[in-house]
Amino acid sequence: MLTRLLSGDTPRSGLLTVLLLIVLVSLAFAPFLFPGTKSLETAARICIFIVLVASYDLLLGYSGIVSFAHTMFFGIGAYGTALALSSTGPSYWSIIWGTTAGALVAAAFALAIGLFSLRVKAIFFAMVTLAVASAFAVLVSQMSWLTGGEDGLNYKIPRELTPAFKLVKEKVFGVRINGKLLAYYLVFFASAILFLIMLRVVNSPFGRTLKAVRDNAFRAEAIGYRVVWYRTTATVLSAVMAALAGSLLAIWLRYTGPATTLSMEIMIDILLMVVIGGMGTLYGAVLGATIFILAQTYLQNLMGVAADATSAVPFVSTLIAPERWLLWLGVLFILSVYFFPTGIVGRLRAGRA
Repeated sequence: MLTRLLSGDTPRSGLLTVLLLIVLVSLAFAPFLFPGTKSLETAARICIFIVLVASYDLLLGYSGIVSFAHTMFFGIGAYGTALALSSTGPSYWSIIWGTTAGALVAAAFALAIGLFSLRVKAIFFAMVTLAVASAFAVLVSQMSWLTGGEDGLNYKIPRELTPAFKLVKEKVFGVRINGKLLAYYLVFFASAILFLIMLRVVNSPFGRTLKAVRDNAFRAEAIGYRVVWYRTTATVLSAVMAALAGSLLAIWLRYTGPATTLSMEIMIDILLMVVIGGMGTLYGAVLGATIFILAQTYLQNLMGVAADATSAVPFVSTLIAPERWLLWLGVLFILSVYFFPTGIVGRLRAGRA
């Protein structure tokens, strides 16, 4: 049953299985295992970015396409939901049609980019996507009458998904069962379903053909596969999944702005998560997103504790001062790439083999 749910793509490594189970259990019971607003925010971001990173790996790891427009699709989904909630009020119907509209617009953009640009070589396609994404970000910032410009959009969501809504008056295991908890589980289950859908896609005949195109496009075309069609379809699927992840972020944050969806920093973060976890395996998105976001959130605090503990050693305490957390974050990523050139999942599976 479990193998069927995973579309036959099992972890194929004991240690990898344990790590994935730890992540799954931690996210599934995050409100009860790690009480507090910050931990819940972190868990929700991990769920959303797992979908976002997996959708990019569908493009980069399985299709061999380097794109810098992924945050554009992410932003389209977020703005679609945000504009729907802003214009028609906090209702579930607004969420449904806004999410659908965002996914369709993202698919249309991806189709246009794919049809007009995928015939060029990889580096030129990457430059085209970078130019389109940059132009889109500038357009969103300038259309303040619609998108709120640099300030973004604040809006209301259905009351049942806000902290003001109390499902049960008494606490359960020390946790208040309110709308915030319901919103978290909406994000968690939606992310899990989207991840399983992508897992099914990459393990289908279509996914195996994508791998053949990635490994040798000329040979795939020679035996009859329409390479441009497969790459364009992969681009559209990836864009739709990224847009749906953006919609989940819009629902969770109740705010959408260029800095939270369209920033080039987010695109770089996505690339790092894919590389750390391992390209060409969606399980890499799970580990990459989890490790990266945990490091972003808690590394500075851990360094502060370490600096206090080593205050008697001047050079060491200065070197690991909390304000240098970005430096050590970079060092950690360099070391991870050096010791895990195929990513964590690739290394664990190779060790198992």
